[in-house]
Amino acid sequence: MGADKNPPAGLTTSRRNLARMSALVGVAMVAKAAPAAAGPFHWLAELFGFGGHRRTPQDSHFQMGLGTQQGLATQPDSHCFLKGTKIRTVLGEKNIEDLTVGDVLPTVFGATCPVQWIGSYRFKRTDSTKGWVKDVLPVRITRSAISAELPHADLYVTEQHALLIDGVLVAAGNLINGMTITRYGACELDELEYFHIKLERHDVIYAEGAPCETLLDVDESATNFAEYMRQYGSFATETTPCAPLFRYRYRRGEVKSCFRSAISPWIDRRQTVDLIRDKLEERAIALSRESELIT
Repeated sequence: MGADKNPPAGLTTSRRNLARMSALVGVAMVAKAAPAAAGPFHWLAELFGFGGHRRTPQDSHFQMGLGTQQGLATQPDSHCFLKGTKIRTVLGEKNIEDLTVGDVLPTVFGATCPVQWIGSYRFKRTDSTKGWVKDVLPVRITRSAISAELPHADLYVTEQHALLIDGVLVAAGNLINGMTITRYGACELDELEYFHIKLERHDVIYAEGAPCETLLDVDESATNFAEYMRQYGSFATETTPCAPLFRYRYRRGEVKSCFRSAISPWIDRRQTVDLIRDKLEERAIALSRESELIT
C-alpha cells in the first residue's frame, strides 16, 4: 500500500504529464477540429515525431533564439521581470524598477557589465471583475524550485523569459509543472508592469538569485522605446544568444512535450526541455513529500 500511495517520482511525473496532455488535447479539439485531409490519427503521429509532414523552422517544436517568436503572435513579445523583482548588482540586490543605466551587474558569461537600458512594459485591466488574459500573467517560480535556495524568493517572469538551467536557456512557460512553477492566476492588480534589462550583449544575470537572461532583442512594444531610440539611434534586429535557447510553441509544443514525458518510462523520446522540466517536477514532488512528513 505504501508503494501505491507514494509511487516513484518518475512515474508520478509521467501520470501528471499524461493528465496535462489530455487536458490540452481536449482544449485544442474543442477550439479547432483537425482538417479532414489530415486523417483522424495524424495528430498522434506528430506527437511521436514521425508524421509524414516535413517540419520547417517555422513550425518546429523549438524556436531557437528568435526575438520575434514566430508562431507566438498571441503571446507578449517581451521577456521580462515583474515589478518588484530583486536583481543582483555589485553593491547588493535592488528592485528592478529602481535600477538605473550604469548600474553594474554580475553576469554569468561576461564578469560584470553596466546596464545599458531598462525597457518597461505595462498592461492594464479595464474591467476588474474579469480575470487577466492568461498570456499576460506572469509565471511564478517558487523559492527553491530549481535547487536549494534557487531562487531564494519567489520569482515572477513572463512566460517567454528564459532561465539558465543545465547550461541552456529555457523559457519559464515551458517549465510549468503545476506545483513549484505555475502561471500566477491569483493576481488582483489592475495593472501589471514588467521590466527588462539590456546589457552590451546578451548575457545571464541573477534575479532573486536565479540565473536569468538579459534582453536579447530590443523591440517597439516597450513603453519607453522612444527613449532607447533617442539614446542609441537604432537597434539590432538579430542578436546571438549567449547559450542554446529553447522556447517551444505553446499548446501544440506543450502537448508534444507532455506526451513524450508521459511515455518516457517505456519509450524515452524526450528532448532537452522535457528532461529539464521533468527533473524540476520530480524535485517538486520530492519537496511536497518532505513537507508532508514534516507536518
